[in-house]
Amino acid sequence: MKYLKHLFVTGFLLFTVLTTYSSNQPYCDTLIKRGIDSMLSRKFVPAINLLTEAQHLSADNHWQKQLFLATNNIGLTYYFMLDYGEALRYYLNAYKIAMAEKDATLEMTVLNNIAILYSKEKNFDKASMYFLKAYDIAKEKDDKIRIGNYASNLGIVYTEMNQLAKAREYLREAAIYLQNDTRRLLGARYAYAQNQFQEGNITEADRLCTELLTIARDSGYRDERISLLTLITSTRLKLNNTVQAIQYANEALALSPNLEERIELHHTLADIHLKDHAYAQAMASKDSVMYYRDSMNTVKNGQQFETGKLKFELLNSQHTLSLNKAQLSNQRRLLYVALAFIAVIIAFFIWLMRIKAAENRQKAILAERSHQIMALEIENEKSQKLLLEKQLKEKETAALLEQERLKNEIEIRNRKLSAKALYLSGRNELIDEIITAMSKIPDLSKDGVVFKHISQLKSYLRTDSEWDDFSTHFQEVNQGFLNALRKNHPNLTSNDVRFLSYIYMNLNTKEIASLLNITPEGCRKRKERITKKMQLIENTSLFDYLSGL
Repeated sequence: MKYLKHLFVTGFLLFTVLTTYSSNQPYCDTLIKRGIDSMLSRKFVPAINLLTEAQHLSADNHWQKQLFLATNNIGLTYYFMLDYGEALRYYLNAYKIAMAEKDATLEMTVLNNIAILYSKEKNFDKASMYFLKAYDIAKEKDDKIRIGNYASNLGIVYTEMNQLAKAREYLREAAIYLQNDTRRLLGARYAYAQNQFQEGNITEADRLCTELLTIARDSGYRDERISLLTLITSTRLKLNNTVQAIQYANEALALSPNLEERIELHHTLADIHLKDHAYAQAMASKDSVMYYRDSMNTVKNGQQFETGKLKFELLNSQHTLSLNKAQLSNQRRLLYVALAFIAVIIAFFIWLMRIKAAENRQKAILAERSHQIMALEIENEKSQKLLLEKQLKEKETAALLEQERLKNEIEIRNRKLSAKALYLSGRNELIDEIITAMSKIPDLSKDGVVFKHISQLKSYLRTDSEWDDFSTHFQEVNQGFLNALRKNHPNLTSNDVRFLSYIYMNLNTKEIASLLNITPEGCRKRKERITKKMQLIENTSLFDYLSGL
């Protein structure tokens, strides 16, 4: 199992190393970001190289979003290099990707770029067509910022096409949607001022530009400031304020590094100087126009040379990339062979492990059966033990039932003896009352018959034989009690035992006195004497003590 793990890890690491280049999406994102940063820094050759690498990588892995971003930004780089034909080619490729993905945001972005490109080439019909497509999509998606931005662009294009009323409609809409975006709103209002200038409303255009220039200066918007200064220069020229026109033109020249803007400003300055009859200065301005045109041509030639050089380098890098792909393809083939070999080895180890697992299962089954047999034996022993315990409990229960039966039988006999004793007690009490009543007869001794009857009644009061009979029955029923009483108190006489037997039978003092033919007071005294004789603790209930023997 350990070797199998090592083989699997080795194969996985090999696959990861060889496929990292072609499957690392964050790496592709990093290439695009570096390419855009280089483009914005005007390092066009590194920008194109980075973005082209990202384009090939995203195409190979079918990452459509990255492919669009790389392609669109390559077009934007060519746009900055003034190679509008190459820029348009990449923009159109990016547009195809956006259409295939059905992503409205991507589609709007590239349509806007294409339109700007046509604007630069003064092809305003094409520019307005693509701006309008982007505008319509933004409307469908209710993307307020983009609606405002594209409406502003349409206003600028229609102004250039001298469709001034139509332009103003879009510029007013742009102002509504761009209320929360200060810079874009400034651009839309500048376009409206330019529209007014072209309409002939010079004073209104000048007022708007002056107001907007203050905002641009306070916000530090250099490009917008240059555009406003250039337009104010034209409005002041139209208003015959040539001094201020020259002042605003010079301020714009001091800010602008753009050759096209400088050419336009020197053209305006030449017109101002001609109007002021300052021919020498007008000629100087014309010379500046020629100079900057030559400079721009030089720049364009340089850019064209850079573009040609870049295209050659791209062809060379594409050739290198093709070689790298072929090498990577060979490496992948080797990888697949290695992975197949590892798979065979893994399958072999899996087969061995299955055999081992089957053996372990057999052993586990045997062990489990042995355990079950032992468990059954233990269970059997427990069952036998429980059976014995049950039998013992049944015997104990039977013994207790027998004991209870005997106890009940003793209680029944004791009740019968008590009833008999009470009967004797009542009989003796009746005889005694009769004797007492007859003894009160006058001259009793003279009446021999009555005296004889009294003597006969007195003989019935003798209870010794009856006690003997009672004692015999009592001993048969309560042998345990009598034995315990004699054992614990051997100093008791027969009369004491007889007295205690009556108490044990729960007879009261009057009943015992009647049975013994004594007074109740004498009965209480005898009870006290016997209690002391038995050496019981004071206040001990004699009946409770006897019941506990």
